[in-house]
Amino acid sequence: MAVWALGINHTTAPLDLRGRFAFALDQIEPTLQGLRQSLSRQPEAAIISTCNRTEIYCAGDTQELEPTLHWLAQSGGVSPSLLRSHAYTLENGHAARHAFRVASGLDSMVLGEPQILGQLKDAVRAADQAGALGTTLSQLFQRSFAVAKEVRTSTEIGAQSISMAAAAVRLAGQLFENLNDVKVLFVGAGEMIELTATHFAAKQPKAMVIANRTLERGEKLATRFGGEVMRLADIPDRLHEFDAVVSCTASTLPIIGLGAVERALKRRKHRPMFMVDLAVPRDIEPEVKALDDVYLYTVDDLAGVVQAAQANRQAAVAQAEVIIDAGVQSFMHWVDQRGTVPLIQQLNAQADEWRAAEITRARKLLAKGEDVEAVLEALSKGITQKMLHGAMAELHAGDAAARERASSAVQHFFLRKER
Repeated sequence: MAVWALGINHTTAPLDLRGRFAFALDQIEPTLQGLRQSLSRQPEAAIISTCNRTEIYCAGDTQELEPTLHWLAQSGGVSPSLLRSHAYTLENGHAARHAFRVASGLDSMVLGEPQILGQLKDAVRAADQAGALGTTLSQLFQRSFAVAKEVRTSTEIGAQSISMAAAAVRLAGQLFENLNDVKVLFVGAGEMIELTATHFAAKQPKAMVIANRTLERGEKLATRFGGEVMRLADIPDRLHEFDAVVSCTASTLPIIGLGAVERALKRRKHRPMFMVDLAVPRDIEPEVKALDDVYLYTVDDLAGVVQAAQANRQAAVAQAEVIIDAGVQSFMHWVDQRGTVPLIQQLNAQADEWRAAEITRARKLLAKGEDVEAVLEALSKGITQKMLHGAMAELHAGDAAARERASSAVQHFFLRKER
């Protein structure tokens, strides 16, 4: 059984390239079906897609990394050579180690952040519902969850971590003298917006407004923070009201365009606007960054902020790597054992056949009135003779070298207690 992984992340690919390979959760099932049909043996498959990474994990009889890369390049509308220059490819133990590190937060922009584990579980659930998850990948991911749990409970990897949400608030605090005077617009109502809104709420801004595609979900989040809800369609007319804008939706096209921001600045008489685009693909057109009086940050721009607090946790990283190494060894041992499963099944089937034949014979003898002890004796001899017949035949057949090999095998499998 071969296991392989292919991916791009915040360290290997720029934001706009990552945006080409972003898959919403409701796209995973048809995307997985397309991937598996494009490969020769329809392997097990799962796709992890977040703002910082898109990764494909597969397991099958033979490794198909190159066809997997070609499929992903085609799905993103780029050449295989361009994707290859930004992608990483991993096989077997290296693929398992990467999955365990991702689940444990060691491969995240925010070292030790817990959000990736939930995203990984969602992706695995989606793959399972799509019928793309088999025994091998199920084991890989279940073990990655167990390793992640051990890393978080046994080390200080998550201590004092600065999340993307906290980094956004920190940057806003550097721009505005007092966040109590700031009106904040949140575009979207997903987990990242909820986290960011929680951090902003702690600073008690002047107003918090949630703009979302579905008003019901937006109202639920707005109520939690004592805020207001509005429709996405109202953003262009109301954008000028807000000092800070944080956006993170699953839209494939920008929601806030250059023209809307220019008009908002004019109505604000060029009072500065703080904007954070946490979406991949982008929610805010990149040209907005060039405008005077606009401070626009993307997920990649926040990297320096979140990295600053991570240097003092290297001891915890070392401890986590030891736990991950043990997990990888255990998983690969399990994979290696899987190769013997068909043989074990054949042995069990053969033994059951012999046992059934001898029991049938014994019952017939008992029905004829034969002595019970004699029947049991014949039953035990019949079973042992059947089990030893093949070994005895090998010991008496072939040339001297073949008999020597057979002798060693017989001693190893049948005479272990006497050795």
